[in-house]
Amino acid sequence: MVARLDNEIGSVFIDNAVLASIAGASAMECYGLVGMATKSAASGLVELLKRENMTKGVKVSTDNDEILIDLYIIVEFGTNISAVANNIIDKVKYNIENMTGMTVKKVNVNVQGVRVEK
Repeated sequence: MVARLDNEIGSVFIDNAVLASIAGASAMECYGLVGMATKSAASGLVELLKRENMTKGVKVSTDNDEILIDLYIIVEFGTNISAVANNIIDKVKYNIENMTGMTVKKVNVNVQGVRVEK
């Protein structure tokens, strides 16, 4: 899918991979986040993704000119999960709306695990 933004001169098409990259980079800046996660459907195991693959922990769908984002994350042990999630939601929404000029309808944060750092 591709997000489309129309103006008086023409149209701008933004690929969902670009939106996922912006969302993943924005989320990684937030305190308390260890990394993005992917869930293996076959085994049910959660895998911590490296920085290069963080877009695999982001699912983007577009509905007309609105964007829906699902983030799959792993948080640091001892942090307030709801505070981390709210911070991620605010940061991702702000960055995507400012960079693209489109409206973010919803950002869903799915906590896939908690990691104890040594």
